[in-house]
Amino acid sequence: MELATFWFILIAVLWTGYFFLEGFDFGVGMLLHPLGRTEADRRVMINTIGPVWDGNEVWLLTAGGATFAAFPLWYATLFSGFYLPLFAVLVALILRGVAFEYRGKVDSDRWRRNWDLAIAFGSWLPAVLWGVAFANIVRGVPIDRSGDFTGTVFTLLNPFGLLGGVVTASLFLFHGAHFLALKTEGEIHDRARRAGLAVAPVTIGAGAVFLLWNQVARGEAWTWAPVVVAAGALVGSVVAARAGRDGWSFVGSGLAIAAAVVALFGGLYPDVMPSTTDPAFNLTVENASSTAYTLRIMSWVAVIMTPVVLAYQAWSYWVFRKRIGTEHIPTVHVPGAEASH
Repeated sequence: MELATFWFILIAVLWTGYFFLEGFDFGVGMLLHPLGRTEADRRVMINTIGPVWDGNEVWLLTAGGATFAAFPLWYATLFSGFYLPLFAVLVALILRGVAFEYRGKVDSDRWRRNWDLAIAFGSWLPAVLWGVAFANIVRGVPIDRSGDFTGTVFTLLNPFGLLGGVVTASLFLFHGAHFLALKTEGEIHDRARRAGLAVAPVTIGAGAVFLLWNQVARGEAWTWAPVVVAAGALVGSVVAARAGRDGWSFVGSGLAIAAAVVALFGGLYPDVMPSTTDPAFNLTVENASSTAYTLRIMSWVAVIMTPVVLAYQAWSYWVFRKRIGTEHIPTVHVPGAEASH
């Protein structure tokens, strides 16, 4: 296997890990207000992702860094053409991270309410924009002979791109609801399970249309397999949720995310960003990659460091594996009364 192809596959794996892990983070933030009816409820929900959300974002940083180093022309075209949506994602992620840290700093309902809105905003916006961005990457955008993006931000707001935003938002909601059902107990657990079942028809319907549209337009014969796996995983996740099998429902939603990413990247290869101006201007794994020497050095670093990162993240999830409920919250603020201890 050529090193350029190896790094294309590795970048696909990194995005798969990011969407799987950060997907349920986004889902929890998106469900914070619908399911968190009291301060204790919201603290339980935030605590389910509190120990892991920042570690999950490492996958995004690694995917971006790998793209920059392995495919600099792809990185340059992507981040110049998609500058505004990617900048909006960055601002939302920063705001969300600050909100996690600051919401508990002042014992004020208004203070916490404002930061909770920031968590919701910082979860919804990236969940939608990542779908819009990736839909346009696989669909293709206007690129000239020099590899420069020649469209505008409105070019990205096409039907396929907007459908991609609906798919990722609903899929992350679905995934986050199953994660909450897996990690909580009591009323929040029951609400999360009902929320997952409620959003399931939108997730399955939008996902089916999106993947079939992409498959017919640019899919390969073998990419029908991950499309079928994604569909089966979503249906299986719903069946498991109805049966009260929280672990299997979470596995199903995660498998659907992974299969969908495989189908998209599989249909994209050997391109990394198609040109709708002229197919001759497509960016490919060959013409957009770094030198063989650079890719070789990167490969050795990846072989050494990737197992270390995976081992540490697996350990952190094992440490924080237990379910939590409102009885595990030591201090709950009651409006108009002194906080109890």
